[in-house]
Amino acid sequence: MQTQYSLGIDVGSTTVKTVVIDDAKQIIRSRYQRHYSRIKETVSEQLEQIAGEYPDSLFTLCITGSAGLGLANHADLPFVQEVHAAFIAVKEAYPDTDVVIELGGEDAKIIFLTGGVEQRMNGSCAGGTGAFIDQMATLLGVTADELDRLALQAEQVYPIASRCGVFAKSDIQPLLNQGARREDISASIFQAVVDQTVSGLAQGRQIQGKVLFLGGPLSFQKGLRKAFVQTLGLDDAHAVFPETAPVFVAYGCALFAKEGGTPMRLSDCLEKLQKARGGEQRMTGRRLFEDRAEYEAFIQRHKQHDLKYADLHTYTGDAYLGVDAGSTTTKLVLITGKGELLYSHYASNQGQPLDKIAEKLREIYREKNPAMRIRASAVTGYGEELMKDGLGMDFGIVETVAHYRAASYFCPDVDFIIDIGGQDIKCFKIKNHTIDSIMLNEACSSGCGSFIQSFAQAMGYDIAEFSQLGLFARNPVDLGSRCTVFMNSSVKQAQKDGATVEDISAGLSASIIKNAIYKVIRAKSVEELGQNIVVQGGTFLNDAVLRSFEQELGRNVIRPAISGLMGAFGAALYAMEHQKAESTLISPEALAQFSYTTRAATCKGCTAHCSLSIVRFSDGHTYISGNRCEKGAGKAKGTSLPSMMAIKYDRILHTNDTKSAHPKARVGLPMALSFYEQMPFWHAFFNVLGFETVRSEESDRNVYYKGQHTIASDTICYPAKLTHGHIESLLEQKVDFIFYPCMSYNIDEGENDNHYNCPVVAYYPELLKANNPKLNKQNFRFPYMDLNQPKNVARVMQETLADYVITRKQTKAATEAAFAAQKQYREWVIAEGQRVIAQAREAGKPIIVLAGRPYHIDPEINHGIHKLITSLDMAVVTEDCVAHLGHVQDLQILNQWTYHARLYRAAEYVTTQPDMQLVQLVSFGCGIDAITTDEVRSILERKGKFYTQLKIDEINNLGAAKIRLRSLVAAMEQT
Repeated sequence: MQTQYSLGIDVGSTTVKTVVIDDAKQIIRSRYQRHYSRIKETVSEQLEQIAGEYPDSLFTLCITGSAGLGLANHADLPFVQEVHAAFIAVKEAYPDTDVVIELGGEDAKIIFLTGGVEQRMNGSCAGGTGAFIDQMATLLGVTADELDRLALQAEQVYPIASRCGVFAKSDIQPLLNQGARREDISASIFQAVVDQTVSGLAQGRQIQGKVLFLGGPLSFQKGLRKAFVQTLGLDDAHAVFPETAPVFVAYGCALFAKEGGTPMRLSDCLEKLQKARGGEQRMTGRRLFEDRAEYEAFIQRHKQHDLKYADLHTYTGDAYLGVDAGSTTTKLVLITGKGELLYSHYASNQGQPLDKIAEKLREIYREKNPAMRIRASAVTGYGEELMKDGLGMDFGIVETVAHYRAASYFCPDVDFIIDIGGQDIKCFKIKNHTIDSIMLNEACSSGCGSFIQSFAQAMGYDIAEFSQLGLFARNPVDLGSRCTVFMNSSVKQAQKDGATVEDISAGLSASIIKNAIYKVIRAKSVEELGQNIVVQGGTFLNDAVLRSFEQELGRNVIRPAISGLMGAFGAALYAMEHQKAESTLISPEALAQFSYTTRAATCKGCTAHCSLSIVRFSDGHTYISGNRCEKGAGKAKGTSLPSMMAIKYDRILHTNDTKSAHPKARVGLPMALSFYEQMPFWHAFFNVLGFETVRSEESDRNVYYKGQHTIASDTICYPAKLTHGHIESLLEQKVDFIFYPCMSYNIDEGENDNHYNCPVVAYYPELLKANNPKLNKQNFRFPYMDLNQPKNVARVMQETLADYVITRKQTKAATEAAFAAQKQYREWVIAEGQRVIAQAREAGKPIIVLAGRPYHIDPEINHGIHKLITSLDMAVVTEDCVAHLGHVQDLQILNQWTYHARLYRAAEYVTTQPDMQLVQLVSFGCGIDAITTDEVRSILERKGKFYTQLKIDEINNLGAAKIRLRSLVAAMEQT
């Protein structure tokens, strides 16, 4: 009789796992292997090995995993859903488990086994998974194992987004460029994975009891284990990391196969796999080049735009150095006074931009002719301040200025510039030889170089090789323009349908361009871009991307041969035009001794508690980053212009200072959402009735963590997420009850079609009550009311406070006092706004209307953006200071939200003031603000104003915001 075994095959997003079990359900063989998108080949390879080891045996087998369903269907083999497979394995091996957490390559799962069985998986986002960790390791220039070792030596943890690798890169890169320790960043990456699991998957359900941790990342990375155990507060008895964790789901799959599978020979299974065919129906795009002759003509045309070269070893005279410390790469050029190229460098900074620049500068000093002198230097990019401070660069300039200066060198009449870098897209419209408008990608880098680089690495290619593969693809895959995570699914589906790597490479190049044109530029027609278009950035060195751009536009563009060096070249030209009497660039002697150390610290100068990175250089001076004001940087406080954001926040913060001597009860008011505007109203109401109002503590990261376990959605905006922590804060203060009304309508301020609150602001109390088990009808009161109807407010509040025996007359008096207090507050805001405007105008300074919502005055939400603006020598007022002075007509949308109507009126007023510009703050996750952005842009731009939008979330690194604001300043100076 033939021996019979059971085989489980787990085909994940990045790996293939196989497990063979015997009759006693014991694992006798297992294998864990990356497949690099070669799914069928990898599975076949493992099955051939098993067949060789067990040549005369029969197997009942089954397939599971996120990438296994298509393979199973096409090969006509049994399939079991992976969560069910995990459930079977847990019941067999660890029956007393309460919660299972499994992290795979691109999949994350939680199974709650007690208190009601529930299974949860991540949807379309691969944030917080093994692929995310791999991406971040690549960004740091280390392996996943090295990342783990670094994390175990951390001293500080920074907040980093994990729900998307794109957001995380945007947070990590500025930290690297500012000198943060890679050990701290590594630990922060693991903490981000934990936060994503707790808030994104658990979504309000507590993870407690005995927790079983599964999957490759949790098996191999001790730093990740440590972060989970600490965050969840687990001891050794309740945190279980089985040795079989990497193949645990495959084990469950084998158990499933054992119970009802049909025995077969593995040779038969292999034959089915070989015959398996994916569907052939897929969208194909336009071919990039029909033949090599067409490609050669394309190359010759673009070779026309190049610099002349000079010999570094023989050149005598003055030279000018330009550095672009970009988001993922470091670029450096050295030019003569005639613009000839003496030296250039373009490479990944591998998370150490300062070291790379110092290394190349040593090389220049070593190789140059002794008679050559670097007369001036300039730096641009994310690492500008660190380079300037560490290496003594003469000038630091904003990227937009550098790129325009370089483009105009090659094309003096340039109309439009598009620069696609590693994570940034910058687009400039040029009118009358000045920058007329600036467009940047927001937080998504799916149209950038890192997007295609990630796919190249996932398929086992370097970026240069991968890009060349698509040039002559016969059937390019039409992937559209979507985010990286969605694109992952599309690429996998295309592979299942028979697409070649060449087809996918060509398709990805086209998708980058579609994203840039239709999501960043938002062009309605080619004519909007003008006749003379210059393309820049390392991504355009990819001929496939450049060709896709020209095909999409239907016209030829100019790509300088130094496309990837244009930021550095523009900086060098700027240095040449603005040279000082003496350069401050570090000397060869000082550079030979140059070194630095970094450490993390927390600023105690104010309640913001900024996370600082302190870089100490070998000559004794220090550079401090991460600070939002002069205190953190160790500088004397300057005479910065006032900010209405700070003034309003201080006023709201002290609203509750007046206390009743013998209060009837202590009422908790959360410092969240609508309360940032209505705190005066409710404080006055309760104060008149003899209650003491208690506000929650000021927002910070710890407040967020307090309520994280009750957050039911990972896509809701950060201001809403913070509300959960404020509820916990009030519970800790043991108030008698928390008051948080539901209001479908906001106060009607006129000039609108309606006056709704956004759904989150209107009904969030309902969600808080449903997701926090500590809340009940007695300690959490959330009546429905309409502030436009004082009688309704009085009636509802009398019912709400019925157990305190409040009379109708008392309630009426309290309501009248509340409306009077709110009116007084609004008049104060307007008066203070006019005072700030007058002060700025007296000093001859520009004014920024920083427009958002009431809760954007919270420092934890705005991250000190208003301080950044005042540091750029501009005053700040908020939209409610000037909205009453503006009047809008002919809007293209239904104007039915109070905050939106206020925003439109403020924007219209700004167009009438020559010294004002508007900057709009938008929270990630705010769906209805998608309506406002195009409308506000239209209001501003049709009357010659710039539109600048800053999207903000829980991440507080302001690198991208600073680039946008400095770009705005540069544009204002040129008009």
